[in-house]
Amino acid sequence: MTGGFTTAAENGYNTAMIQTEDLTKQYGQFTALKNLKLNLTAGDLFGFIGPNGSGKTTTMKILATLLQPTYGEAYICGHSIYTQPKEIRMLIGYMPDFFGVYDDMTVLEYLEFFAAAYRIKGEARRKVCEENLELVDLSYKRDAMANSLSRGMTQRLGLARVLLHDPQVLLLDEPASGLDPRARIEMRNLLKVLGTRGKTIMVSSHILPELADICNKVGIIERGELLVNADVSEVMRKVRDHIIINIEVVGNLEDAAKIVEQHSSVKSVEIIKTVGTDTVARTLLKVAMDKDKGLDDYCDLPNLLIEHGFKIRSFKEEEINLETAFMTLTKGITA
Repeated sequence: MTGGFTTAAENGYNTAMIQTEDLTKQYGQFTALKNLKLNLTAGDLFGFIGPNGSGKTTTMKILATLLQPTYGEAYICGHSIYTQPKEIRMLIGYMPDFFGVYDDMTVLEYLEFFAAAYRIKGEARRKVCEENLELVDLSYKRDAMANSLSRGMTQRLGLARVLLHDPQVLLLDEPASGLDPRARIEMRNLLKVLGTRGKTIMVSSHILPELADICNKVGIIERGELLVNADVSEVMRKVRDHIIINIEVVGNLEDAAKIVEQHSSVKSVEIIKTVGTDTVARTLLKVAMDKDKGLDDYCDLPNLLIEHGFKIRSFKEEEINLETAFMTLTKGITA
């Protein structure tokens, strides 16, 4: 037992890479984190989303054993944050939002300094530093002063640093914060590569569409409470009030709209003008379908239009992105 809780093995959590149970952090009457429950397994890339002050950084600091919770338990690879912080620190790589670099060190010296702290010695130390510089595409900056790097390069250097000891779990707090579009894309691609290597990654970010692209799971937190914790596809389903179908037809749109409105699952039909990726203006039928009727109920819409003499140029379900989900599920209120 630890702090009133059974161990990870006793609870059957030994296969979880990150496991929390009722994790809570209070500062007097102020609750920064309330009863957080997470269960991430090997290979999960978990997007942690929330407004500023919602509890994301507090969570990561607790998991990194840098902050004690007020109540609750957390395990990293089966190790308790209360009794095994040293073991946990060897298994994780924690990258805060902002961190400093030493003024009098080159990029390679900076990495070698931290590799030495992890007791990586001799030729192995130089090799692992060089390999991680190559991974984050900074080999050409190996002899540059660490404090001369741009914001994007500094973030990549920070990621190389936390990978030196080959951690099983990565805790990345806003790794794309303050980066230009190109640097964000490079960071996203790096996270994809790390995901293919079986790392369990928790990454917080406000770059919501990019998280949807790389993460298999997402958590939305607000005022210290986890509102959603699910697969990305499931989150999208939760926030969808109805299914939207965009149909481009050849013929009189008003007549086509009247025909589509007769379908039992159609809630509304709107004629809209839009510009596609080819910059060509198009006029579409925007059809709202009852989401509870399911996918199969709109598959006969094309046949309905064709039977009435219309030709269909395009027929596509409109996707809901992670940004829409975030705005729907949160109110922008901090704790």
